[in-house]
Amino acid sequence: MAHFALQFGRTEPHKTYAERPSVYGICVRQDGKVAIVRIGAAAPYKYDLPGGGIESGEGEAEALVREFEEETGLTVWPSRAIGRAGQFWINNGTPTNSLSSFYELELTATDGKPTEPDHMLVWLSLDEAIGKVRHDSHAWCLLGWMRERLRAEGRLG
Repeated sequence: MAHFALQFGRTEPHKTYAERPSVYGICVRQDGKVAIVRIGAAAPYKYDLPGGGIESGEGEAEALVREFEEETGLTVWPSRAIGRAGQFWINNGTPTNSLSSFYELELTATDGKPTEPDHMLVWLSLDEAIGKVRHDSHAWCLLGWMRERLRAEGRLG
């Protein structure tokens, strides 16, 4: 089984984890809030960075643009690669190792609507987003991205 340099989550004994290439993005508004997908028809909700699985024949950028539009209604374009990490988890009963690439995104349009019925776009502060996302790999990405911003602003050594 292939692993990325950073691997999050735990495996359960006697389960085989299917590898699933995926891609997620960080999209920030001018007020500093981050686009997060709230998943579920009723509480308790799950929270993820927008994105998901890469379909056969798709590149990472194409998959990220498609997934973002399906889940949030936003139109985005990847502007910078942030990193890669694996996440072991049980996805609808299927043991999965999401091999994820993460990107910083440029927001190009906000006039769409999500097409996934149980997904809703929410805008959260970085602190809220880090605390709510269900996958450690997503929290790692948000935290690393925040530290890069602070360093670029001269607020971190």
